[in-house]
This record gives sequence, C-alpha cells and structure tokens, in this order.
Amino acid sequence: MPQPPSAPKSSRSSVGGLLLRLLGLAFIDALALLLAYALVGNGLWPAAIALVVVTIAINWIFLDERLYPVRWLSPGLLMMLLMVVYPLLFTVYVALTNYGDGHLLSKEQVVRQFTTQHYQPPDAVVYQTTVYMSADGAFLLVFTDPKTNTRLAGTADEILKPIDATGDLPGALKDSTGKEYSKVEAMKTLRLLDRLTKIPFSDGTNVVQVTGMGKASQRKPAYAFDPATDQLTDNRTGVVYKPVKGTFTAPDGKTLSPGYHVMIGFENYLRVVKDPNIRSPFLRVFVWTFLFAAFSVLLTFVVGLSMAVVLNDKSLPFRGLFRTLIIIPYAIPAIISTLIWRGLLNPNYGQFSGLIKGVFGTSPQWFIDPFWAKAGILLINTWLGYPYMMLICLGALQSIPGDMFEAADIDGAGKWLQFRKLTLPLLLVSIAPLLIGTFAFNFNNFGLIEAYNKGGPPIAGEATPAGQTDILISYTFRLAFGSGAGADYGLASAIALFIFLLVGGLTMLNFRYTRQLEEVT
Repeated sequence: MPQPPSAPKSSRSSVGGLLLRLLGLAFIDALALLLAYALVGNGLWPAAIALVVVTIAINWIFLDERLYPVRWLSPGLLMMLLMVVYPLLFTVYVALTNYGDGHLLSKEQVVRQFTTQHYQPPDAVVYQTTVYMSADGAFLLVFTDPKTNTRLAGTADEILKPIDATGDLPGALKDSTGKEYSKVEAMKTLRLLDRLTKIPFSDGTNVVQVTGMGKASQRKPAYAFDPATDQLTDNRTGVVYKPVKGTFTAPDGKTLSPGYHVMIGFENYLRVVKDPNIRSPFLRVFVWTFLFAAFSVLLTFVVGLSMAVVLNDKSLPFRGLFRTLIIIPYAIPAIISTLIWRGLLNPNYGQFSGLIKGVFGTSPQWFIDPFWAKAGILLINTWLGYPYMMLICLGALQSIPGDMFEAADIDGAGKWLQFRKLTLPLLLVSIAPLLIGTFAFNFNNFGLIEAYNKGGPPIAGEATPAGQTDILISYTFRLAFGSGAGADYGLASAIALFIFLLVGGLTMLNFRYTRQLEEVT
C-alpha cells in the first residue's frame, strides 16, 4: 500500500525555526519594552506608543504563516517607519507645540522644579552644624540653635529629632537603624561643603539646609502648586500664577521660567504669515531659495551639456583624458571644494580674486556684498554640479540614434537647428527626472550655504537670524539653533513642513508636466 508523501521540511514549520523565531522575538520585545519604559519616563508618550505598535506588528508578521512573504519586506518597512514616517509625524507634532528654549520640559517636571525651591524667611532659625559621616560616605548632621541650645540630629532620609542638649558632642553617633557615624574634622568639612549644601534635611515642618561653613538655616518652600485649580502660588509674595500657553503667568503679566511644552495648534504657521519679524525675512529667503535652486539647475545643465556636446565629438583628440579631468570636481568632497573656493575668492589673498583684480583693478566683495555673495555661491555650485550633468548628458547623447542626424543633414538642417529640434528635445525626455531631482536637492542644499558664509551677510534690521544667502533650510536651522532669543523648535518644524510640502508639490507638478511619472508607473 503506497504511503502518503511526507510533508516537506521547511524552516517555516520546523521546530528549530519556530524556536529561533520565538527567541528573536523575545529579545526584540524585551528591548522594545525597556525603551518604551524609558520613553514614558521622559514624557515621550507618542514615541512609546509608536514603538509598541511597531513591535506588535513585528510579532504578528513573524508568527502568522500567512504573512511569510511580508517578512522579507519587514526590515525595509521598519527602517522606513523609523527613518521616514516617525520623524515626519514627530515634526508635525512639534510644529503644533511651543517646544523650544524655555519650554523644553513637561508640566510635571516644571512644577517639580518650582515646588522643590526653598527660601529663608526673615524669622528663620539659624543653626550651628556639626557633621558626622559613616564609612560608606553617608552624612548625619547635628543642628544646634544658639539661642535655645536645642539640638536636632538626623540624616537626609529621616526627620530630625531632638537630642541631649547638655555637654559636648560625642565623637560618634548612631542613627535610628544603628548605623554609626564619626565626627568630621573642620578642614574635611570644608572640602565636603559643596555636597552638604545640596542635601535637604527636614524637621517635620521646615527644610533645614546647610548654607555655609558650620551654619544652616530653616527654609520654606518658595512655591506651592494646587492641582485642583492648576495654579502656582509664590509663598514669598502671595502672587498666584496661572498657566498660559505653557508659561505660569501672574495677573500683571509677569512670567516664570522655565515653562513647559503644550499644544498651541496652528499658531506657529500663523506666525509665519502674521508676524512681520518672521514674514519679511521668510519671503526674502523663500524667493532666493527658489532662484538659487533654479539657477543652479540651469547653470550646471548648460555647462554640463556644453561639455558633453564637445566630448561627444569623435574627432576631438584626447577625449578620454579630457573626460577624466572634467569629472575631478565631482570626485572631490563638496565641503572640501567649497572651502578651497572660499580661499580662492578671498578679496585680500585669493588667487581667483587676485586675477580679477589684476584685470579690472578691483575685486568683488564675495562675502560682504549680497549680490556677489549670491554670485559666489552659484559659481561654486556650478563647479560642483556640472560634472554630474556632463556625465548624464553624455550618456543621453550617445543613446540618440545617429541616423536621425544623417537624415537632418540630408534635409539641409544646420548644426544649431539639429541641436534645437532634435538633440535638446530628445535629451530632455530622458534627463527631465534628473533635473527635477537636482532642483529638489539644491532647494535643500544646506551644506553649501553653511560652508560658504553661514548664510551671510546678514539681512539688516531683521529681528530673526536671517542672511542674504540663507535658503529655507538654513533659515530654519538658524531659527531652531542659532537665534539669540533661544531655539524655537516649534516654528522651525512648521517651516520644515512647509519646505517638505513645497518641494513635494513642485516635484509632482514637474513630473506631471514632463509625463515621466505616468511613463514610470
């Protein structure tokens, strides 16, 4: 009787494969739980929730046999979530908050900062202190009231208790647990003073804190927070502070720092439109960003195409040598080339500026004058970008059938007419997507702007840190990190999203215009 065929052994169904999967998932889950716990502890609930959701999805994919093909895609999908989706969503979240200098902490952290502050009231008792220390470095202090000769002793972990007020203090004392402490000499106390002033002791009603060598005083909480009314009261003045957009504010407008980050809706976007201190430089930076990207593409394309046409001529001698020399700028890191060009353009000792000065008698102010600073950036970007354009144009030219040009010669078309009617249209069909990509790259070409002149020269009279050669991405960077008033991550995130939508929209329009997107899909 024929036996039924046995099931094929597969790593998907084998015990070993299942065990290996379970061990791997257990390790991933443990790591994710630890990270999620740390994120929750820092108040980053959105990140913790996203991490848990992704971890559950990974477990589902690797335990459900129906999703076996998805396992091969999961590493790429996971990297996309971590490197693209999560940063984008987090940027959207930050853009809707007041997150920035002065509002970096959570509300709980800010309240804790204020309620743990203390002050010395006018009627506070000033004690004389005697320090005792255990073998493991813990402290026990004796506080003596010089007026009443009352003595209180204890550690930072227990309430101070009265001790015998007569006679000299012994050389050793024990706490309530029986742990022994030895008296510290005066010179050693001086070395420990920095640590002692940071330790709060409690007498049950007030905080007693070391204030100097051999001295301590009663201190009271400077602020009291009422969760029911969500108000912070200054115990020294009686002023009540209410939270206004993440800042505790008094009735007269006085505010306390630091504040905490809260959701403020679309206020950051409205600031770009309504605030003249932001709107004015933003519009100037936006116009220059568009012009910079457009002229960069145009100049690199014209120079690169010109080089490609010349190098495509088979009658040109030493073509291989010329091709090698021309791509040298493309082989050198852009940051190094930019720094070299900075030296060449230096008005005082730069060779390029010296050459211009020798011919025209004067040299442009490449870093001070707004026009020449922009011209210098375009010059450097053309130098950096034309080899790439030359390579892609040369490849595209060599793919155009030669018989088309032979037919054009027979019809009597000249070289210029052939270039306009045949070469350029056929060339644009194949390299249009690359031109769009180059435009998008230059729209966010932060490295060149920062390395050349850090966006300078500055725009005079503007309240926000904006330069004449700043593009949107560098302007956003300066808003987030370079403002004298402090970092404003919420506003910077809003502008970053604007850049994302603008570049994405322009790219889609250009693809639609060239019909390349439909051809690819």
